[in-house]
Amino acid sequence: MRTKKGTVLESKMQKTIVVKVESQRMHPKYKKMIRSFNKFYAHDEEGKFKPGDEVTIYESRPLSKLKRWTVIPSK
Repeated sequence: MRTKKGTVLESKMQKTIVVKVESQRMHPKYKKMIRSFNKFYAHDEEGKFKPGDEVTIYESRPLSKLKRWTVIPSK
């Protein structure tokens, strides 16, 4: 099960949040660290996450056209 950690950007949709995941890699020639960002649509059944929250998401079956991730419920 693949997981990613990120920050919630939006929670305006019903049962869906947008999570921004940051990754870093080194440029092959110049050896400088490059930051890149990806946005993932994740399923939030209870609707309890708000923008700015740190969340962990895991890959799941396709739930809609763009939604392929689900938020891991906190304990």
